[in-house]
Amino acid sequence: MSPVFVLVIFVVFLAIAAGLREGLIQQDSHQIQANLRNEARALTNNLEREFMVHVQAIGRMANRLHVEPETPEQQWRLDTQNYLNDFGVYQAIEWVDSHFIIRWLEPLTGNPDVIGYNVAYNDQRRKALEQAAATGAYDLSGIIDLRQGGQGMVIYYPVGAGEANNGFIAGVFRMEVLAEQLLTSRVLEHFQIEIQESGEPAYLLDSPVDNDQAFIYSLPIQLPTLDWSLTLRPSQAWVSNQRSHWPGTTFASLVMMGLLTALTALLVQLILKRNQALLKTRRELEQEIDQRVAMQVDLERLESTDTLTGLANRRFFMEDLAHTLNIADRQMRQVGLVMLDLDRFQMLNDSLGHQFGDELLIKVSERLNGLSNEKILVAYAGGDEFMLCQQQVDNIDDVIHLLGQIKQCFAEPFEVQGDAHSITATMGVAVYPQSGLDADTLMRNADIALYRAKGQARNTYQFYTEGMQDREVMRLELDKDLSQALANNEFVLFYQPQLDLATGEIKSVEALIRWQHPRRGLLAPIEFIPLAEESGRITEIGRWVVLAACRQLAQWRNTPCEQLRVAVNLSGRELDDESLIDHVRDALASENIDPGKLEVELTEEIFIQNIEHNLNQLAQLRELGVQLAIDDFGVGYSSLGYLRDFPVDLLKIDRSFITHVTDRHDDAVITRAVINLAHNLGIQVVAEGVETEDQLNFLRAHRCNLAQGYLISRPIPAADLETALNEGILFTGYSVSSDL
Repeated sequence: MSPVFVLVIFVVFLAIAAGLREGLIQQDSHQIQANLRNEARALTNNLEREFMVHVQAIGRMANRLHVEPETPEQQWRLDTQNYLNDFGVYQAIEWVDSHFIIRWLEPLTGNPDVIGYNVAYNDQRRKALEQAAATGAYDLSGIIDLRQGGQGMVIYYPVGAGEANNGFIAGVFRMEVLAEQLLTSRVLEHFQIEIQESGEPAYLLDSPVDNDQAFIYSLPIQLPTLDWSLTLRPSQAWVSNQRSHWPGTTFASLVMMGLLTALTALLVQLILKRNQALLKTRRELEQEIDQRVAMQVDLERLESTDTLTGLANRRFFMEDLAHTLNIADRQMRQVGLVMLDLDRFQMLNDSLGHQFGDELLIKVSERLNGLSNEKILVAYAGGDEFMLCQQQVDNIDDVIHLLGQIKQCFAEPFEVQGDAHSITATMGVAVYPQSGLDADTLMRNADIALYRAKGQARNTYQFYTEGMQDREVMRLELDKDLSQALANNEFVLFYQPQLDLATGEIKSVEALIRWQHPRRGLLAPIEFIPLAEESGRITEIGRWVVLAACRQLAQWRNTPCEQLRVAVNLSGRELDDESLIDHVRDALASENIDPGKLEVELTEEIFIQNIEHNLNQLAQLRELGVQLAIDDFGVGYSSLGYLRDFPVDLLKIDRSFITHVTDRHDDAVITRAVINLAHNLGIQVVAEGVETEDQLNFLRAHRCNLAQGYLISRPIPAADLETALNEGILFTGYSVSSDL
């Protein structure tokens, strides 16, 4: 081997080193641009999120003023001062009347000459505010020159909408204060930030003076009614910190390697000849090892596959997810995890049989498996749940696209046992690294998001967001406490009187359960009844309500309350309980209560579900002598045929019709029609939600039998009810310490 050949080898290494160094520098620049893009996205997301917090805060003030329009100015100022202290970002908070004039302002200091100012100072602002007042949607002013001085922007949140509008609650921000609140010191130190409105520069936050002109990134800000974008320019110091030392190190290393290679080239030739035989043997050995490894992988794959669906099982999925997260961490990529739950599967499985359920799961698995590729793994988690892992996610749109593909899998009905069944799915989504840094955390948060989605609606999806876990922990704690509530005698009954419109007497009350929680105080049903229904405890609680109502009727004997009839609410799950009739009979007998003193209320929806079974149950209740009532009548179903078939004693007109019965013609017509229909069928009528004298007079004029609502009384404890009846008080205007 000649010296010239050795020199050629060195030159080749030098050329490779130079080319690789240039490539690494370019890759470094791409990575810096990607990091800048991530900074801009994080900053934009934080700006959008935090800004919406302030919008919601202003909205809560507006809603309170709408609900309580007679709020004194001093009380409004106290509330406003609390907001100013809590958020620390407002220049001022104002009440603007319906003529767009600023009437109230807090604080007055630093805001001279603002009271009496017309905020609709041009046609564009007037049209925007009129639109907001008409629709009830809030309006953002964009960046403007504030009358108080400096640049800023204003949130206008309507106090009511349409004819009910009572002006706006306005939150005024200075841009520099808003920037200091939303941006960290690190961002302010290393980036120049410019906000553009409709493509034109609107506000410049110019912190670094040594901006690197080679890097810049712009991103739109998603705020309703505003066409904003944010431009980020990094400082040279930030860019320098992002630079890698690898281009220089690689270049030096390859040059040194070239020298060593050239010097050892002669020795290599001899070594290669001696190693040829060894390499051949080694290759043969590696081939045999590869075959054994492949066989082992196949065996492990069989152990990791669900036998029913043919999909990966949970163990294999979790192992693969952990491996995927390790790769994503090195490649600085995102990973999407989707938990999928089949809607109504348990009901179908119970009613049509487990064989049907298994066949349906197989059909669903076949469609979902069609989404599998080198980037997407589909697995069966058990029960009615599936899991999908999406690797190499560049942005959230990739995950949303996958969710659309999943929904498309359920677009066509599934043919099972000769019949077509339309099935939908609810999904919870967690994205690495935002929603968790390891497989277990990501899985738990996806499950939390799934629970949240199922609680809101079916056939939808929900991304995991910060704070969900805290709410889930609170829900689990409340659910655990609920299991001990009956044993600890923590439930109480409140009673809401029903006024007989013919005689002006109180002859019946509705029993409403409350939970006297040892730490959280008195809880309304909405805070624990859904948990009870989900856990199956609603039947046990319902039995307690019936027995407690009977005991109260027994205590009222020989008192001014002994003529009262007590109504209790019954859930659909309780109605499905075959032992319901026996329990009601035993409760009446144990306290020696006349069955006519007990009334059972069910919603209209529950009445028509499983009609044949419900008709049998209700007929047996009627045979006991118990009164039957339909609650929330008129809000869900248009068929009235069941009124002829069911043994109904009372109809309760839903409060949604009563609220506007005196000012909406349609509600008045419907209310009169329901009263006439019920009377023609021999059924009495109760109007719920009566809150004004005009409503009461309307109902009395149209022969409604009973009225119930805050005008007569809020739900109150038994002792307060007894006191009121003893003193002969009409319950109008009666109030207690709690609105529950």
